[in-house]
Amino acid sequence: MNVDELVRDALREQAGEQTAAGPGFADRVLALHRRRRTRRLATVAAATAAVVAVAVAVPLLDSGKSDTRPSGVTEQHGIHPHPTQSPPRDLISAGETALAAYYIPKTVKQSPKQAVSQRTYWLLDPKTGKYVKDTRWSYVAVAPGMKAAAVLERTLPAARIGLLDLATGKVARWILVDHGVAGLAFSRDGKKLVATTYGKNPDLRVKMQGSKSWDSEQTSSRTGFYVFDVTTGKGSWSEVKLGGDPNNPMGGGFLNARQDFAFSHDGRHVWAGNPMGDIGKQFYEPSGAEISVPANEKYVDWFVDAYKSPSGRLVAGDFAGKKWETSSYVIDAVTGAKTEVHGQQLLAWVGEKSLIAWDIIPGSNEFHQQLVLVTIGSNKEVPLSGLRMGNDGDAGRWEPVFAEY
Repeated sequence: MNVDELVRDALREQAGEQTAAGPGFADRVLALHRRRRTRRLATVAAATAAVVAVAVAVPLLDSGKSDTRPSGVTEQHGIHPHPTQSPPRDLISAGETALAAYYIPKTVKQSPKQAVSQRTYWLLDPKTGKYVKDTRWSYVAVAPGMKAAAVLERTLPAARIGLLDLATGKVARWILVDHGVAGLAFSRDGKKLVATTYGKNPDLRVKMQGSKSWDSEQTSSRTGFYVFDVTTGKGSWSEVKLGGDPNNPMGGGFLNARQDFAFSHDGRHVWAGNPMGDIGKQFYEPSGAEISVPANEKYVDWFVDAYKSPSGRLVAGDFAGKKWETSSYVIDAVTGAKTEVHGQQLLAWVGEKSLIAWDIIPGSNEFHQQLVLVTIGSNKEVPLSGLRMGNDGDAGRWEPVFAEY
């Protein structure tokens, strides 16, 4: 069966399963599951800080009355695969979820004992539907609607955050900060931005004693987070202190060198993974005060990129490998009931029943992957990209950035 037939079958099957009130059909892509082996802990202390300075106010996130979606993404329920392209050159999308950008990390040696992992981004040009290299940024977060992105310049931690107009490629606004930023994430509605602050570049690499490879540092320099209103550019900083014994790098008081914050599904809270903690994550009020994990966030794993379905009723889970050689769990956010779905690592939701994920081709190893669309209750996979080759850290291994449009 060729790709066209797979796409038709997937559309036909999903259309038959849609209820009349459904907003669209759901798709998925398989993603490779990679566990983070270096584990550390963060505890919290809250403090607010000064408001930022804003240059020009430009309504990048408007009401959506005009259709400014990328070329070729005007069909509400379409699938746009390019199974021969790796890295992608042309738009990849499914339903209302698109590959908005991708980046290729490269380790750049700075001294005999220190290097830095630098990202080079390719951003989707909304006019042409093609991915265009942009070397200006060290970190890019694409806003829902795919009209704007938050960007950081090359030197991390950064002293300002740019709001990039994706149609023009120009920064429409700069937000100045007093605490250096190295990570960014939008809320689901695109109205708020959380920026993770660090004392030094979390992407630094060092050589451990007796090691020939470059590794992340065993201590984190994370200091806290800002929460900004995207429209006004105003916000405040909250301190999140590191706890534990600094003489025990693998003890309960340390995080991964990069452990960024994100918004909860409803946008009310900020959270981050806590690999050494008892429950693996911590939640905070925007003021920085730590709270108990909300009941509907109980089954969330910080290392699963897809997070929660649009309704919040389903949680993208960890690797399963029971029913199929490569598969993952989808979990009911209330009951914890698990359903197995194709895909080795779940990356992004497409509606309520499908996801985009990395998956490996049968008989290959875990690093021989492609983006695929998978659906709950279906045995079919629709290839979306070409095969990604090589081990983690190898040259040319691209990492996807998804957004809803």
